Amino acid sequence: MLKFRSVALMAGVALLGTACGGPEASETQAPTMSWEEFQANAFQDVEGKYIIDGDMAFDSKEQLKEFFDENIAKDTGSSEGGLAVYSISGSDIKWSTTQARNLTYCISTTSFGTRKSAMVTAMNSATAAWEATANVNFVHSTTYDSNCTATQTGVLFDVRMVSGQSYLARAFFPNSARSSRNVLVDSSSFGSIAPWTLAGIMRHELGHVLGFRHEHTRSTASGCYEDANWRALTSYDRASVMHYPQCNGTQTGDLILTSLDKTGARALYP
Repeated sequence: MLKFRSVALMAGVALLGTACGGPEASETQAPTMSWEEFQANAFQDVEGKYIIDGDMAFDSKEQLKEFFDENIAKDTGSSEGGLAVYSISGSDIKWSTTQARNLTYCISTTSFGTRKSAMVTAMNSATAAWEATANVNFVHSTTYDSNCTATQTGVLFDVRMVSGQSYLARAFFPNSARSSRNVLVDSSSFGSIAPWTLAGIMRHELGHVLGFRHEHTRSTASGCYEDANWRALTSYDRASVMHYPQCNGTQTGDLILTSLDKTGARALYP
């Protein structure tokens, strides 16, 4: 059913240095770039995945090219009118009703070490925010924390710490294979990231886990267009938890769910 069955597409919060975009957003597509330009903007992270737009990851250069051919080179998006769900050929990328109520995860004791308690607290706060507004339920399966890796099949996804990456964190979408269903948190997230908090970063990441796209990909004026595979659930929201503040966003504090985020979440997971 899904066009990119083999693509491990992930996203998260990138370390963007400056604001971008114009004074007002428009829900239109960005001009097409060449494959050479697109490839030149990619880099490989600590796990060897190709990263574009700060936090979208692909397992190989071939998958990166496939994504470019089907999303960037073609004019395939929808500009309907702040939450946008990942959507391919009219099919929303989301969890089934049953799975959405049992989103199990582990938090790596080995990788987080003394920071694990802070990570557990942040995840508890972030999961509670989404659970309070949508029909979803995240379950921390502590039994697997001591062996919390990408090959751990006892949980739906793993949460691990990495270091030296260009992102604060990155996650995945519901159509990812188990090996790619990871929330990777860079050690820099435990440093000075004000006005954001670790819990705020996790609220954003779990939005991707539920299937929500970066809100700023809906706007050419954001300066941070990514691709055209999305479907609008609400009107455009520059303050959305899924919108980078650096991309002409308006949320100046921590990354929190707005009223439009909650409306969109309830629409996708009633």
